[in-house]
Amino acid sequence: MNTFLQGIYYKTFKSSSKIYLLIAINVFVFLAINIPAIVEQLFMQSDALKSYAFDYLALPAYLPKLLTRFWTPLTYMFMHSGVFHVLFNMLWLYWMGQIFEDYLGDRRILGLYLLGGLAGAVLYIASYNTFPAFTHSSALVLSSAVGASASVMAVMVAAATIAPHYTISLMFIGPVKIKWLVLFYIVFDFLGITGPNAGGEIAHLGGALLGFVYVKQLQRGNDWVGGIAKLFKKRSKLKVVANNRNKKADGKPRQDEVDQILDKISKSGYENLSKQEKEILFRASKNES
Repeated sequence: MNTFLQGIYYKTFKSSSKIYLLIAINVFVFLAINIPAIVEQLFMQSDALKSYAFDYLALPAYLPKLLTRFWTPLTYMFMHSGVFHVLFNMLWLYWMGQIFEDYLGDRRILGLYLLGGLAGAVLYIASYNTFPAFTHSSALVLSSAVGASASVMAVMVAAATIAPHYTISLMFIGPVKIKWLVLFYIVFDFLGITGPNAGGEIAHLGGALLGFVYVKQLQRGNDWVGGIAKLFKKRSKLKVVANNRNKKADGKPRQDEVDQILDKISKSGYENLSKQEKEILFRASKNES
């Protein structure tokens, strides 16, 4: 048990990947709200704690209320309405986050998560204060959004944009390319924007759009989350000086390197490439763009 807890602690706080940290924050917030709420309901037959938490941490669409809850565009993306809500969001974050980090490294997912959540919040608030279907009903005043879904959608779409042909196996379905899986979720969300969870579906689409645009900008050399990554980067006290006149780490890869990697793909498939080889291909595609 001790070793198990030490493993969780290391992956959460010591690992270079921020996937585990994001999952830990979401799970902690969910348990911190719901465990006391369950105790309160059992002994006091009241749900005041949960109502209070959602009132101050969920994202309201009504602008006058939003002005008094200005922190909620950040807090809502770590809130969840139920066990299955947080469970499936964290599973998709874990699966798609690993694909994203496999191609683009582990310095960007935290910033992408935050930007995806904020993009979802902006589209949600703008839609509810623009479209007559919401402004001419009680939905505007009563609606609030919770969940990491917009952030997770940003990660999913970013992964599908950078590696559209990456294949995963789904139960009862079999191998599926992630571009088709993500496209299915986007269409599903769009068809639900007039349903009972309209606010959530709209936020998902905002996160999805951010994930796509982010990767396209990154391929053009514009890294929107580089500054966020630097805030969490450990600084070493040692200085290492390297002299490599053959090539630069961020420059255009040599053509013979690219040809060797392409030959390897034709023989053993893309999934068998190392992280360094995938990074070389990514830099090559960025220079071509």
